[in-house]
Amino acid sequence: MPRERDRVAQRERERERERERERERERERERERERERERERGRESSAAGERESSAAGERESSAKGERAAQQDGRETE
Repeated sequence: MPRERDRVAQRERERERERERERERERERERERERERERERGRESSAAGERESSAAGERESSAKGERAAQQDGRETE
């Protein structure tokens, strides 16, 4: 009888260790999902910043072109 109880207790400890390993794997998967969400937010933020920077550069370039055209027009008149 004592051996049977020992085997039952051993199996229960093994099951508990397996449950703990599964919980740890789930925590790791959640951490990976969170890292992926952070990377995605970073990409979106970076893309938005690049679009804004590009648009600002285009506006600046356009304004410089208009000023140059106005100056050229005055110089040729």
